Amino acid sequence: MSLVPYDPFRHMENWRQEVERWLSEQPFTGAFPALRMPRMDVYETENEVIVSAELPGLEKKDDVQIDVDEDRLTISGSVQRTQEVQGERMHRRERYTGQFQRTVTLPSRVKSDQARATYRNGILEVRIPKDVTPNRRRVDVEFH
Repeated sequence: MSLVPYDPFRHMENWRQEVERWLSEQPFTGAFPALRMPRMDVYETENEVIVSAELPGLEKKDDVQIDVDEDRLTISGSVQRTQEVQGERMHRRERYTGQFQRTVTLPSRVKSDQARATYRNGILEVRIPKDVTPNRRRVDVEFH
């Protein structure tokens, strides 16, 4: 028999990993408000920060809103289904409908007033030029 030091959180860690695995396999669902967030890739080039988000089902510009400040991006909106199926004829309902919102911290300061967004094939791409002006300044000390 081997002795294992007592760790009260060992079982909690296994449970956390199992929940994370299960949640990562689930599509957008109305049952879990935390899952009402689009999946995103955030990366940067030498001159810009690029955010690519999965947003299938958008039909018009008013379905999505993008807010950018110096170091954060928020994408919010709603997905509606134009074709409604009667409940007794529905066999499986997995596609998300309703409100969504996601805010991410950007890896660099950006020029929010120069952001551009395109939507194609269910993917929203936001490109924002980096703000390369130094954020550093020297502060003079006043002596009395």
